[in-house]
Parts: sequence; structure tokens; C-alpha cells
Amino acid sequence: MARRIALAGIGKIARDQHIPSIAASDDWELAATVSRSGGIEGVETHATMEALLSARPDIEVVSLTMPPASRYGYARAALEAGRHVMLEKPPGATLAEVQNLAAIAEERGLTLFASWHSREAAMARTARDWLEGRDILSVEIEWLEDVRRWHPGQDWVWEPGGLGVFDPGINALSLLTKVLPRPMHLTAATLTYPENRQTPIAADLKFVGPGAATTRARFDWRHDGDQTWAIRIATDAGEAVLSDGGASLAVDGAPVAAGADALSGEYPRLYGHLATLIDTSRSDVDLGPMIHVADAFALGRRETAAPFHF
Repeated sequence: MARRIALAGIGKIARDQHIPSIAASDDWELAATVSRSGGIEGVETHATMEALLSARPDIEVVSLTMPPASRYGYARAALEAGRHVMLEKPPGATLAEVQNLAAIAEERGLTLFASWHSREAAMARTARDWLEGRDILSVEIEWLEDVRRWHPGQDWVWEPGGLGVFDPGINALSLLTKVLPRPMHLTAATLTYPENRQTPIAADLKFVGPGAATTRARFDWRHDGDQTWAIRIATDAGEAVLSDGGASLAVDGAPVAAGADALSGEYPRLYGHLATLIDTSRSDVDLGPMIHVADAFALGRRETAAPFHF
């Protein structure tokens, strides 16, 4: 029997990914939404989380897709009302607030799922299996996007807590930390801020690890050519290249066959994992990608660029 789930925050990511994934799943029934700017036709809408929780005690799961800076209060209210919670990436504005949510979930025997959709990329597990037992020599990441295309008019990404270019960059870090067999840590960063914005538009990161490997990541939101989401991993026994955000994999230049849902399966797999977590009374709150971003802000050398306007 499908579980009733509510979706809070009906913006672009909800409409593009969450709603279709829930609709296509036998595990879920979208029973209600929380939104101040318009809901979904045929689904009841509540203006506040408190209104939802009061009116619908039969809904046991809430998925939160609003910007991270405002997510904590919604998540805490849902957990304290006895509901399981799924968090869109990044799971919060700070590490401490997500740790607090995890503690509340544990105390109440509830599931908290801090989701990282790029970890469900079609070729992530295949890449990890290929890397197992190999010595990694170097890693190069290029995550190059046009922010006007992916966040049109969304000023929240430029405000504190919005993360700027780390909003997509954290996808690269979540994918990389999924496929690497051993950890890495940040050693240096250069962050480029538009002079009229509070968050960076570009970032250049350097890591050590896994082992003696060197890892470098370049994130840039000013890219107007082909959108690029690629990770190149050189080892002592060949090279693997994850592209299309992890949907494609080539080993020593030869493409590895992917499934038919390579470009569309991330969010359905997230919701499948959420169902499994609830069925087995577990949580999944891995903050590794967010730790790397926090380290970048802590160590980052600041540079200033021209003003940015949509």
C-alpha cells in the first residue's frame, strides 16, 4: 500500500523532479503540499507546515524542497509531530542544524533522509566498483553551468545560506564521495564573488586524497557554452571519466553501457531509498559533501568579480 507523503516547497526542483518521481512510484501517494506561491492541481495545499500537520495526521512523511536557509524550521516541526522527513540537497544551511535534526529523529525513532541526488547517478556504483583496488593518482572535476539557465531569477542562491556556485558544486562533491573508495580533504580554495552578491559565482578547490592523490575541482556559474559536469579519475590501471553528472561513464576512452533511465532515474531512486529507510527504521544523514563546502568557506581566499544581474 502506498504511503501518503506531503511535499513542502513547490518550486522548480519540486515540479521538475519530485512530483513526477512520486507520481510514477507505487510506494507513494502525494496527499498534500505546503506552499505560499501555488500548489498542484488536484492536491490539497496548506499555507504553513503547522496547518498541514494539524489537518493531516494521516500523512506520515514530508519531503522538503524549499531553499536550505528556511528548511530547518519546517523539518523540526514535522519531526516533532512524528513524521518522517526527506531533505532536498543540501540538507540545511549549516552542519549543526542538520545534526540537530538527526538527533531529534533518532530520539523519536523516525527516519531522516538527507538526500544527495547525484549519488543516484546511473553510473556511480559502476564507477565505484571499477575504482575498488586501484591506486588513484589524480582527480579533476569540472562543473560548469549557466546560472541563468538553471536558477532563472532565483535571488535566494545569492543570499547567505544559498551557497552560490556550491549549489551545483555540491552535486559534484556528493558524487565524488560516493565513488571514491577512500576519503579526501580540502587543502586550499579560491572563491570568486560578484561584487554585488553574498555567495560565490566560481570556486577553485584543491584536495589531498584519497591516499597520495591530488584532487582539483573547478566550479563556475558563468559558463555559456556546453554545460559540463565531469569527473576525470586517473589510476595506476587506467582512467575513468564520469560525465553528464554521472549518467555516463567511459573507461580508457571506451563508453560503458548505461540503462535507459540514465538521465532520469536519480530522483525515482531517491524515493525508492526513502521507502526502504522507513521500512527498515533507519536514517541516512551523510554530511560529507557539506563538510567539504564548509571547509571551502573556511579556507577560501576571496576574489571579487564584476556584478552579476539576471
